[in-house]
Amino acid sequence: MFGLGTPELVVILILVLVLFGGKKIPEIMRGIGEGLREFRNASSSAQAELKRLAEEEPAPGEDTETTIDAEVEEPEDRTSASEGNA
Repeated sequence: MFGLGTPELVVILILVLVLFGGKKIPEIMRGIGEGLREFRNASSSAQAELKRLAEEEPAPGEDTETTIDAEVEEPEDRTSASEGNA
């Protein structure tokens, strides 16, 4: 895909080792691993929750449609206020 062969990868690894040092690389990899683990846990729990909600049947007498009652405020006319300050 990018045309990276063995020599290119070796050069990249050497540059990373020089830039970050041998002590910092394990810390970086550990942080990446923990982040990936948290992401997997969050995505699997979200999938399980969605599956549970999809399989859940509504209780008898419960309305299947959801309505949202909210008042929407009209935005203020800002053009007249900005023209007076110009």
